Amino acid sequence: MLTLYSGDHLGHDVGVEFNRGRLTAAFERPERAEKVLAAIRAAGIGPVGSPAESSLDTVLRVHRRDYVEFLSGAHAEWRALDREGDAVPLAWPIRGLRSDRIPASLDGRLSYYSFDVSSPIAAGTWKAARSAAAVASTGAARVAQGRERAAFGLCRPPGHHAASDYYGGYCFLNNAAIAAQHFRDSGAARVAILDVDYHHGNGTQEIFYERPDVLFASIHADPASDFPYFLGYADETGAGAGAGFNRNYPLKRGAEWAIWSEALEAACGAVAAYGPDALVVSLGVDTFRKDPISHFDLESEDFLRIGERIARLKMPTLFLMEGGYAVEEIGNNVVNVLAGYQDQ
Repeated sequence: MLTLYSGDHLGHDVGVEFNRGRLTAAFERPERAEKVLAAIRAAGIGPVGSPAESSLDTVLRVHRRDYVEFLSGAHAEWRALDREGDAVPLAWPIRGLRSDRIPASLDGRLSYYSFDVSSPIAAGTWKAARSAAAVASTGAARVAQGRERAAFGLCRPPGHHAASDYYGGYCFLNNAAIAAQHFRDSGAARVAILDVDYHHGNGTQEIFYERPDVLFASIHADPASDFPYFLGYADETGAGAGAGFNRNYPLKRGAEWAIWSEALEAACGAVAAYGPDALVVSLGVDTFRKDPISHFDLESEDFLRIGERIARLKMPTLFLMEGGYAVEEIGNNVVNVLAGYQDQ
């Protein structure tokens, strides 16, 4: 299986984040992708290549132009104000405040275009996010062209929390949505996105919620207890033309394989019934029992079975890296998914 990787991700290195009431070392750090890359090479999963250059139009197919323009220049504006470090938001337009006006000040726009404080923008964040999007679109192109049965995009930063016009949850551009749209633009009548990250892919849901041409199925922690809190409930099934094409499978904390695999079976059944021409997998391995910020109980061996079950769908498939913060085990867990898929 081809792996696509860009060293540009190393420029997104925020160092610290605000978590559980204090500044801590960032959980989403460059070491994550480097560990995965080393494990893929050691396991001989397949060749490693670089993404092709991609047009900004690919990003603009799923993200609003004003948001993209803001994101591309946010850190430079921050520095122009003689501020050091990373750009972080200050306030959010919640209930009772106006969200129909985009502030002129940088602090206001950082707040308008984000939904949490855990995703600082560093000097290299935009370049890293653009390269991750290129990894996703290149992978989709290779699979759509029939050059690969399946491919893995080692995207960093991840993407599934980024919506059409806001960032958060360590995500800035939605790599899975960009890939799915690329499949559609390449001739796929229908595309499915299967999200197996611990956290709900709220951004992916928002982008496709009213569309029937992309099915979104997500297995994740119950938002009543876990981030992102405000999307991911089972009664969110799509709207308008997209009614019925959004499937959420929220699970309680502590779910182990016996419980989690039932949701996987249901999600794969929904994907098979939908009959897509291509499948995008938002591959988070933060369902692992040792993950420091997540609360499911999957073992490393369970990731082999995830790959095996996805392979049985027999669809052109693009895996894209999302979460996973148990850094010492992340490479092995990702390799197990890909190896389980390849062995079928």
